[in-house]
Amino acid sequence: MEKLKNRWLIVVSAVGIHISIGSVYAWSNFTNPLMEEFNWTASQVQLTFSLAILFLGLSAAFLGHFVEKHGPRKAGLLSSIFFGVGVFCSGFAVKLGSLPLLYICYGVIGGIGLGVGYIAPVSTLVKWFPDRRGMATGMAIMGFGFAAAISSPIMDFLIKNAGIANTFFILGAVYFIIMTSSSLYLAKPPEGWMPKGFKEKVESGKVSTDLSQLTANEAVKTPRFYYLWIMLFINVTCGIAILSAASPLAQESIGLSSIEAAALVGVLGIFNGLGRIGWATASDYIGRPNTYTVFFTIQIVLFALLPFTSVSILFQIMLAVILTCYGGGFSCIPAYIGDIFGTKQLGAIHGYILTAWSAAGIAGPMFAAKIKDMTGSYGNSLLFFAALFVVAFAVSLIIRVDIKKVKKKKDLVTN
Repeated sequence: MEKLKNRWLIVVSAVGIHISIGSVYAWSNFTNPLMEEFNWTASQVQLTFSLAILFLGLSAAFLGHFVEKHGPRKAGLLSSIFFGVGVFCSGFAVKLGSLPLLYICYGVIGGIGLGVGYIAPVSTLVKWFPDRRGMATGMAIMGFGFAAAISSPIMDFLIKNAGIANTFFILGAVYFIIMTSSSLYLAKPPEGWMPKGFKEKVESGKVSTDLSQLTANEAVKTPRFYYLWIMLFINVTCGIAILSAASPLAQESIGLSSIEAAALVGVLGIFNGLGRIGWATASDYIGRPNTYTVFFTIQIVLFALLPFTSVSILFQIMLAVILTCYGGGFSCIPAYIGDIFGTKQLGAIHGYILTAWSAAGIAGPMFAAKIKDMTGSYGNSLLFFAALFVVAFAVSLIIRVDIKKVKKKKDLVTN
């Protein structure tokens, strides 16, 4: 009989994978060096990152069933191969000065590794932590958020001292080793396993059970799936637009210098990571529906006030709070999925919902840039985003009605 694994070491393994793949958020470290080396434009280099995020969502959607069928260990190993090879081979693309090859290696191959690596450990953690779903998934996804802060100085040092191509070779090898060793410990808990004392709480009715146990194909036929998709899409669209334009927005709105704005971007990254663990942990106590309603209420107010805020410290605090909500939106969604669809095929359902991230990764930055080109200011896009959050707020209330309806039907069947 196989010895029961330590669920906290499962968390450590999940963080190891997420810190590796989360380095995609530090892609901007390569932007200027690649532009200077090959005379590529900013948009040409930026497309590499956009492709990686696009394929993250697509691979999460298409390979979610692979995670459920073959388990987190094989899925994690698949991720380490794709991401490690993708980053490593990007070095050959740089050696050859081939932009299309860079798109294929980092954007497509690396992006596929991103998607599988994102969902495999998270869906596993939900099953190991039925008592603290939000906190457990928040810890792993916090690793993804903090990865840029960890990777950026390392990338910068390597690019300056080893060259761009060698940086890709070194990072690809290191990520492969970290992700492979982390994946080898990943495993689902035994069937019917519950942490000590939790079974008694479930039987006594002190904790609520999952609303349903649906397969991915059943989940996509419910309105609840699309409500979650819309909420994640709006939260990510607005948040990623702020992330992509934070430096120029701060310079034009409150007059920060480029160095001060760059420092602000680093600080915002920290709040993005803190929001992932903070909001996810809070959601275990106040419930996922309440958490998302709070997200949207806060952001309606802050996005509406930002264009009219000229006090530097207040502007920066407001951006920091927005970034906590952006990060929290990612970390709370797996637990929300578990609450309303169960853990039967959570990885596959999570994969489908992450297509919202792919769509938002393109829509948010492009819309903010378009408004800037048309009006000469990023500030005008903020009011549009405030209006989008009004829609998200309404959806966060509508989903409650649907959940109540299903719960009522479930209670009638039980009784």
